[in-house]
Amino acid sequence: MRAVIFANGVVHSDAFLSDWIQLDDVIIAADGGLQHCQRLGIHPAVVIGDLDSADPHALDWAKANNARVIHYPPAKNETDLELALMYAIDQGLQQIRIVGALGGRTDHAIANLLLLSQFDDPQMDIRFEDGIEEVFFIRNQSVIDGLAEDLVSLLPFDKRNVMGVTTDGLAYPLKDDTLTYGKTRGVSNVMLGAHAKVGIQLGLLLCIHTRITKRGKNE
Repeated sequence: MRAVIFANGVVHSDAFLSDWIQLDDVIIAADGGLQHCQRLGIHPAVVIGDLDSADPHALDWAKANNARVIHYPPAKNETDLELALMYAIDQGLQQIRIVGALGGRTDHAIANLLLLSQFDDPQMDIRFEDGIEEVFFIRNQSVIDGLAEDLVSLLPFDKRNVMGVTTDGLAYPLKDDTLTYGKTRGVSNVMLGAHAKVGIQLGLLLCIHTRITKRGKNE
């Protein structure tokens, strides 16, 4: 079972997300992310946040469909997304997908990346998803599921550099290599098939998987 959190950022492909949502997903709307849920016809189990950006009609719709509403005061130290993420973790959910966390306001997008970088439990699998891009951090080994010709960028997120980088299933392979902080060597690799693997020995690696095949170039 996984949690799917809808944030209030940009969603690029409703069609992809409609097919991607699973029946047993625990759907959580972080404040204005509720509008994405309503547009897609996906009923959230929980709406959480200070509710300053949640549309009142969408909120009525959620309540009518038995959503639990957790209302925080506006004067709080956490963003609505952080509250939603902590709620999912408190429920014991280790596979978490966050929709609409990127795009829109640059400050929120950067803050969301920094937030995601703090979760270093190897049992946790937390990824951003917008229907075109999948974004997550690699601390040891991760699998990327997609299609041939999808793009994969591997960006060092650690000033110590990222060491022992080994890939499988990418057009430009790495074997026990070092990716240097501030350098662009890992940008725009290409998947050879439906799966790729990336492993590292030391550091923190940001992976951006951009789906290209059968969608047109960045459609």
